Amino acid sequence: MFEKLRTKCADETVNYWFIFFGKTLFYLAIMLVLIYLYHFSHIDGGNFIYNEF
Repeated sequence: MFEKLRTKCADETVNYWFIFFGKTLFYLAIMLVLIYLYHFSHIDGGNFIYNEF
């Protein structure tokens, strides 16, 4: 059962694509977390600069 999986993982092109998609998903998750945290750092909405006109 695992022999077929081992031979596929031993192939260099398959291994390259696993690493590529793994890194892509990892960095996408980091970007989403950073955007999420940035959104909640400005939860009050800030001040409107032309408030006195």
